[in-house]
Amino acid sequence: MVKLYDKGVYLLNGTKIVEDAAEAAAGTGQAVSQEEAAKNTMAYSILEAHNTSGNMDRLQIKFDKLTSHDITFVGIIQTARASGLERFPIPYVLTNCHNSLCAVGGTINEDDHMFGLTCAKKYGGVYVPPHQAVIHQYAREMLAGGSRMILGSDSHTRYGALGTMAMGEGGPELVKQLLGKTYDIKMPGVVGIYLDGEPARGVGPQDVALAIIGATFANGYVNNKVMEFVGPGVGKLSADFRIGIDVMTTETTCLSSIWKTDDKIKEFYEIHGRAEDYRELNPGAVTYYDGMVYVNLSEIKPMIAMPFHPSNVYTIDEVNANLKDVLHDVEQKALVSLDGAVDYSLQDKIVDGKLYVEQGIIAGCAGGGFENICAAADIIRGKYIGADEFTFSVYPASTPIYMELVKNGAVADLMQAGTIVKTAFCGPCFGAGDTPANNAFSIRHSTRNFPNREGSKLQNGQISSVALMDARSIAATAANKGFLTSAADIDVEYKGQKYHFDKEIYANRVFDSKGEADPSVEIKFGPNIKDWPEMPALPEHLVLKVVSEIHDPVTTTDELIPSGETSSYRSNPLGLAEFALSRKDPAYVGRAKEVQKAQKAIEAGKCPLEVLDELKPVMGEVRKMFPDAGEGNIGVGSTIFAVKPGDGSAREQAASCQKVLGGWANIANEYATKRYRSNLINWGMLPFITTEDHQNLSFKNGDYIFVPDIKKAIEDKTAEIKAYVVGSGLKEITLSVGDMTDAEREIILKGCLINYYKG
Repeated sequence: MVKLYDKGVYLLNGTKIVEDAAEAAAGTGQAVSQEEAAKNTMAYSILEAHNTSGNMDRLQIKFDKLTSHDITFVGIIQTARASGLERFPIPYVLTNCHNSLCAVGGTINEDDHMFGLTCAKKYGGVYVPPHQAVIHQYAREMLAGGSRMILGSDSHTRYGALGTMAMGEGGPELVKQLLGKTYDIKMPGVVGIYLDGEPARGVGPQDVALAIIGATFANGYVNNKVMEFVGPGVGKLSADFRIGIDVMTTETTCLSSIWKTDDKIKEFYEIHGRAEDYRELNPGAVTYYDGMVYVNLSEIKPMIAMPFHPSNVYTIDEVNANLKDVLHDVEQKALVSLDGAVDYSLQDKIVDGKLYVEQGIIAGCAGGGFENICAAADIIRGKYIGADEFTFSVYPASTPIYMELVKNGAVADLMQAGTIVKTAFCGPCFGAGDTPANNAFSIRHSTRNFPNREGSKLQNGQISSVALMDARSIAATAANKGFLTSAADIDVEYKGQKYHFDKEIYANRVFDSKGEADPSVEIKFGPNIKDWPEMPALPEHLVLKVVSEIHDPVTTTDELIPSGETSSYRSNPLGLAEFALSRKDPAYVGRAKEVQKAQKAIEAGKCPLEVLDELKPVMGEVRKMFPDAGEGNIGVGSTIFAVKPGDGSAREQAASCQKVLGGWANIANEYATKRYRSNLINWGMLPFITTEDHQNLSFKNGDYIFVPDIKKAIEDKTAEIKAYVVGSGLKEITLSVGDMTDAEREIILKGCLINYYKG
């Protein structure tokens, strides 16, 4: 089904995989250079065209377009304004698909929308009102273009199927683009994803995506690399099918994606009235990839990603055949994810030997596409979901899709069966819509199934579960009144209806400045929209207190700052910070604030020992070895340890909340994603790495760590940084910060990106 090559390979003429240069030379009749063949990837050509550094080893990228949604654009624009923003230099689209419901905090969500609209007018952007489209569907319909690059402040910014290299990053990276700066990375590795065969009946894009995620996530095979989709199987897939696979590549922890393009993608652009934006893309005659994932589409069966990660995959047939064993395995894995916060069992989901689920949802950038919903309507037509606990909701990804589904009768078929059809909204994907009952089990064609993303609150004893499936099998389960069913087992006639895009829907409702800024417009600020607090520069020495210690194999950004109801506070840095680690370590905020008192005293010109008594013996030990450490040259703050933090969302707040609570650093064995590490750096937090085994650390929660001469170490690009765990004496440990650009080092020294641009 899915095979991973254990080394780099060559692809000849886009079809034949060979494993060494000699074989590649024999197949082409000419000498083959790995270095030259690596330049023949589609990714290389696009990156080269957007690189401004003149050095393809160290890229400085300028993107063609930017996009953000209403959880992120307020903070981004506020940061850019504090750094000198005058106008948007490139097209910037502000969509409103996350905080669409004004259910938390009164008016504050709609206040954010008005902020966005007035900023689009003032700075020359595009504003997409709530319920018109989810961020990524609007980008596919209106922004993507062959060989373009788009940067979005959402991790699922992926438009590779349309020939667009897109990346999801934390907000500060968009700020850099708004200020005319660059996105600086080393040249990423490129891994080929070779598609062969053709999907079987009942298999959808989510099934293919889950199979790939299951094969590549845990081993980091494509971590921070570009996934390049090639092979004869690509041509067997529709544009919508490719898009559905592509958006899920985020869950592999790759950096970006790109696909070969053909007449089906050309037709996509033609349907959307943008034929001029199509570009044919193919790898070169001899192309070298740093790795290869071979996918036989014909062998993929309907899949399910069981709680609580998209990589926890099984075939639906496996689950149904080994129900008790699979559910037991899931329960055991949940012991790690849930930290024993609640009693968790799925055994009550077995009803008459079958798995019963209480909810089905097709939604968002992954599930809400035209073909997915048409297929679901075909499956459920003439059937009924029943009048018991099971509910079924469908969210078309944009109003144009919704309108076409109304016109072709799909909405009527869904509604007649008992389905609730709703407007474009990302809520079910991040815990702000369709929250199931306590202990319920939900199957969703959406992007993630992390704990709490379904809306439960472990600290209140509330838990429900989400499994990811394709729309087709979700509809088959709905037709079977909530009993888990593979779409491959359903006898159905798929109509294969053609899509027609109505451009007037957006033309009549979306504000588009056409790039013209109007400085006279006054920005509307709701009472919840706050400026960033002042942040100090990096001092000569640091005193850090470990205030949280997380030993899970991977820590998601959802655990660092929860989604759901917290989203309404994303425009209020201090208000949002109150929720930091609240579902992972509820005592974190109090501990961090206690340590922050010392730093605030320093900034006020007072002695930190007077406000934090526990510092007195710490500094007493420090001064035995470093007598000059003290007034005027130290900073005091908090740090957390996590084994591998930062999987999941691109949200910058996972880092900024720690910063505004006085955080100076993270300590980790490694960082799950490039984007989380970048967020730390952009908020002036040191991304420390330790090689110590996480079960045998030299420090523990509550310990103080002294890092002498940290400022000089960053300035001098010191590879290994000596630090000391403070107890009855100083115990030396070694930390590093990994590879950093000169600009990143300067940001750390200045204290954050805002300070860096202020000068």
